[in-house]
Amino acid sequence: MIIYNPKDWFTFIFKMHKADTFQKLKYMLVFIFLYSLFIAFLEKEVFHVKENSLIRNVSLVHTLLGFVLSLLLVFRTNSAYDRWWEGRKLWGSLTNNCRNLALKLDSIFDESDKDIRSFFSNNISNFTYALSYHLLSEKTRMMLSEEVDDDIHLILKEAHPPIHVAQLIMNKVYDLNKLGKISNDQMWLINEELKVFMDVSGACERIKNTPIPFSYSLFIKKFIFFYIITLPMGYVFSIGYWVAPLVMFAFYVLVSLEVIAEEIEDPFNMDNNDIPTSKLARNISRNVKDILAS
Repeated sequence: MIIYNPKDWFTFIFKMHKADTFQKLKYMLVFIFLYSLFIAFLEKEVFHVKENSLIRNVSLVHTLLGFVLSLLLVFRTNSAYDRWWEGRKLWGSLTNNCRNLALKLDSIFDESDKDIRSFFSNNISNFTYALSYHLLSEKTRMMLSEEVDDDIHLILKEAHPPIHVAQLIMNKVYDLNKLGKISNDQMWLINEELKVFMDVSGACERIKNTPIPFSYSLFIKKFIFFYIITLPMGYVFSIGYWVAPLVMFAFYVLVSLEVIAEEIEDPFNMDNNDIPTSKLARNISRNVKDILAS
């Protein structure tokens, strides 16, 4: 995720970044520019099409369809942003939950229980790492492995790593309850925190595995394509060859909104604007280990 100062907006006008949609669309922009010039040349110089009611009607249709298209794109970007923001709230909830669980465990176990504290510290951290890589669908790849416990390599080979880690923690809690190190009331409090682990995991998987309906996404792409392709035909007689840069700009605005929506609707990838789940996992790991350090 790109960290920036939202108040320093003036420099954004002249700053180019690899995440900028212009970088992704530059070749298509050139094509649309040349295409619009070609249409203008055909109408004015080759076919000598005269301005008539049909041409004016085409312009009117584009005006009406432009309003409809803007509403569709607003809904599209809002839906994509809602998915991104929900993903960020889920990881914020996971962060608070891991800290709360670590604080409760710290008050339950004495500093002499080093093995128990170390077990929970490692596996709470392992859960966040496992969930991060599970959402990235790169279960065998690790980042900054020196900060991750060695047993995470084995965990990442499981079919569903987050469930495996949560199961290890739950089994440990029940074993300690049988040994009398955790009372029934304390186990109930811990279970409430562990329940959130699976709730967050399931909600993130829902975002990851349920994209925007295909027919809706396909319809918007077709709508934008035919709108842009026919746009220069109705405005050649009113603005002449200036239709080329104006159509190119319209294409840039409309398609950029769709590209941005495509990027943020799945917030658990490696794109520039996605949620930095691996960094959040490292922060959670540091917090938990600081709390449970003997």
